[in-house]
Amino acid sequence: MSFSSAGLPLYYEWHGQGVQHPLLLIHGGGSTIESNWGRLIPALDDSRRILAVELQGHGRTTAGDKPASFEGSADGVAALLQELNIGPIDVLGFSNGGQVAMQLAARHPVAVRRLVAASAPFRRSGMIEGFWDGMAAGTFADLPAPYREADLAVSGDPAHAERMFHLDRELMLTGFRDFPDSLLASIAAPTLVVAADQDVVRREHTVELAGLIPDARLLIVPGNHGDYLGELAAAGDPGPLARTLPFLVDFLDR
Repeated sequence: MSFSSAGLPLYYEWHGQGVQHPLLLIHGGGSTIESNWGRLIPALDDSRRILAVELQGHGRTTAGDKPASFEGSADGVAALLQELNIGPIDVLGFSNGGQVAMQLAARHPVAVRRLVAASAPFRRSGMIEGFWDGMAAGTFADLPAPYREADLAVSGDPAHAERMFHLDRELMLTGFRDFPDSLLASIAAPTLVVAADQDVVRREHTVELAGLIPDARLLIVPGNHGDYLGELAAAGDPGPLARTLPFLVDFLDR
């Protein structure tokens, strides 16, 4: 458990063991390592090394003094990988973390061996109806208590979760620009695009994303936003992760 030294210090943890290529986990908005990956890490740590990070303003990583961006987060993760002298590495990014993972694969192709982009929007039009209106009207009071509590448990700062909320909200409202088709076409790493059938990202949007990344595979699973990865939204139900995990492992083990 440590912090990178380059740029904004990112908190990271190593878990697991094994001879497979290490797996980098990049969480979604509003999350910590524990709230996003608390079920997935124990399911994988007998078979592979896992590197989990917390992005700007999340968990044990400070908010810094600059607005968050997907490109900046990708560059920060790439600097961490260089500092740790590892790569190419397998990458699983969920939601906002999926956008960071795609930027990482496009901007730093030598860093990524295989890519899983999970519930990752690449155009603003890809979100379900009402998403953007809800985001624009949202306040910190709308952040579900389990996410506030998860952040407090690791940051130790009651104000940290509120800063995280506003950082993520501004990232989505003003920092999220449609990914150019050329950027997606430049991703050279073998890619699995994953989403749930009741996700906040529209299914047809996910299908389109898989068509824009060269030779990408597509997986639509039963569930909602994140429960298929064991994210906090799973609400204690291990079923969605258990059903999805064999597909993820099969793709990563190739």
